Amino acid sequence: MWDEGFIAVDWGTTNRRAWRIDGDRVMGEFADDLGFTSVPAGGFPAAVAGIRARLGDLPLLMSGMVGARGGWVPAPYLPCPLDLDTLVAGLVRLEDERAFIVPGASYEEGKRADVLRGEETQFFGAVAAGLCGTDALICHPGTHNKWALLEGGRLTRFRTVMTGEMFNLLKHGSLLKAWLETEATPGAPFAEGVAQGWEGRALTADLFTVRARVLLGSLQEYEVASFVSGLLIGADLRTGLSDLPQGEVVVMGRGALTRLFSAALTQVGRPNREVDGEEAFLAGARAITERLS
Repeated sequence: MWDEGFIAVDWGTTNRRAWRIDGDRVMGEFADDLGFTSVPAGGFPAAVAGIRARLGDLPLLMSGMVGARGGWVPAPYLPCPLDLDTLVAGLVRLEDERAFIVPGASYEEGKRADVLRGEETQFFGAVAAGLCGTDALICHPGTHNKWALLEGGRLTRFRTVMTGEMFNLLKHGSLLKAWLETEATPGAPFAEGVAQGWEGRALTADLFTVRARVLLGSLQEYEVASFVSGLLIGADLRTGLSDLPQGEVVVMGRGALTRLFSAALTQVGRPNREVDGEEAFLAGARAITERLS
């Protein structure tokens, strides 16, 4: 089935990316905003057909929200600790469609529960490609930031922080929205926000002070996006690092986000390095299909 190549799809909450892969080569790709929340009820078959129309009539390996409740076909959440072979064994196979959906992962401890979809492919891909070790601390920024621990090549636990979604909600529906249109960048306002978020005070109160500071002149309108981003990321780091061991953090994902989280981690004294999420995903897709051949 895989001799002529395949299409790998990373189907996120708000965006979608697809690649046509032939061995070690990427023969075509596209990205759009047809994320999970943008696909209408019953619309996944047409959305999947659209992918093949653009990249070819090839087998599909799909990761992410396509396997969520309300997606194309539900794929299970596999409990941690989770390794790559168990992930592959849990693939949902749609034989008539020549398609496979990667399952997600789950973690439970007492009353704490967590799930993820899509990031597992990047985590295992990073290990397979040597982008991180079999023992690694991973920060994966995105709509829902993930803090993950790999031990012996297994995903043993993780935690989600809704930092990206919170920023988007503030940007589109809060009293700060008019000042959040500019791009957040590392610098003095961002660092000030990180320091304040890292202190662990009441985030909802700190967010209101942003408006007050602009009105009173101690924070400029063009500084708000960077300050708020730093404030949220600082609080994110405080939560995410609270139950992880010391050591280097691998910041994995898209450059615009990994750059901010890397700067914040450096500020709070944690060694870190950035890994390209696309490279990790493609390596994960190849590692999965190799085990299906």
